[in-house]
Amino acid sequence: MRTLRSALIWRGVLAVVIGVVAVAWPGITVGAFVILFAVYAFLSTITDLALAFRADRAGPVIGYIIVAVLSAAAGVFALASPALTALVLTVFVAAWALVTGITEVVMAFQRGEHVGERAMWALGGLVSITLAIALFLRPDIGALSLATVFGLFSLIYGATVLATAAQVTSADAAMRVTAPI
Repeated sequence: MRTLRSALIWRGVLAVVIGVVAVAWPGITVGAFVILFAVYAFLSTITDLALAFRADRAGPVIGYIIVAVLSAAAGVFALASPALTALVLTVFVAAWALVTGITEVVMAFQRGEHVGERAMWALGGLVSITLAIALFLRPDIGALSLATVFGLFSLIYGATVLATAAQVTSADAAMRVTAPI
């Protein structure tokens, strides 16, 4: 139990710290996301090049090399133009929210669920569509808003994980008291 408790405490504290930083400095958080995207692109480049040199036919080699070059270009672009990259990432999130929202609304009317479940599917879809519209209309503000919402989520998540860690401790203590000797 001590290991689980320690892991939960560290996870909770880290989430709270990330949440505070994201809420206090959303611009820095957006910058960090752009840097993480660039790092991911460069790691993808390395992986694709490794796969290219392991392939036994020319077709996959060319394909992996093309993907590696595109990934490297995306990483360089992200570092060279972080503001534009943040806008593009926000537009991708908006597109994802739009497709997800439309899918959930359609599913609400195609599923054989109860009225309450259909309403929840439809409501979730409409919230996603609303988010998408807001992000499409103002992606510049949307990136900062996403960072702030991420920070709030991290704060709430961290608090719940810390509460869970406290319960694990209480459960462990209760087991020691009630366990036969």
